[in-house]
Amino acid sequence: MQCVILVAGRGTRMGALTNDVPKPMIPILGLPLLAHKINMLPKIIEEIVLVVGYKKENIIQYFGTQWNGRTITYVEQTDLNGTAGAIHLVKDKVRGKFLVTMGDDLYSPDDMIKISQHSLALLSYYTRNASQFGLVTINEQHNLLAVVERPHALGEGLVNTGAYVLNEDFFKYPPVKISETEYGLPQTLVAMGQDRPIRVEVTKTWLPINSPDYLILAERFLLALESR
Repeated sequence: MQCVILVAGRGTRMGALTNDVPKPMIPILGLPLLAHKINMLPKIIEEIVLVVGYKKENIIQYFGTQWNGRTITYVEQTDLNGTAGAIHLVKDKVRGKFLVTMGDDLYSPDDMIKISQHSLALLSYYTRNASQFGLVTINEQHNLLAVVERPHALGEGLVNTGAYVLNEDFFKYPPVKISETEYGLPQTLVAMGQDRPIRVEVTKTWLPINSPDYLILAERFLLALESR
């Protein structure tokens, strides 16, 4: 199985930390954030497809084409036109179903295994601070109904963590436009959900790294996983 990791953006909210390196290469506990993410992927992932952009040479030089027993493939996103735009760039690189994660979020390895058991899936997280994230609506069967991006009125609920399982059928659906310049992966997945079930799993373990303050939380998150 393959995993596509989206790492094209700069990470402007990290301030001066991304002047010289892209956000996924910021060091945490002696390794780049992206290295921790790759190390935490389940063993079924044999190939990583990195969608790169800002200061891509930092990532390519560090990981090369083979890293810790996994093949690394690169696709460049020169037009930052959203998550669905990024995924369509890998159309000719992926086979069957594949995992997708964001380059600046930390997930539990157990959750990656759990969602990988489905043909199509989205990982969600319940929070009382939902206003900062895309709100996820599901039906009684835990299948996806909608994703409402911020701003929205609800302060708590299930939110999108940016981790998915997709398959090649995703490319049969036109990317859904969410702004003048961007196309959304979750919104395109919602369109797919009108024809087939998209499973929504709920996690209690997720850390989006949104600012320099989150780097301390990231250290704690990784150390807690190691101590299990």
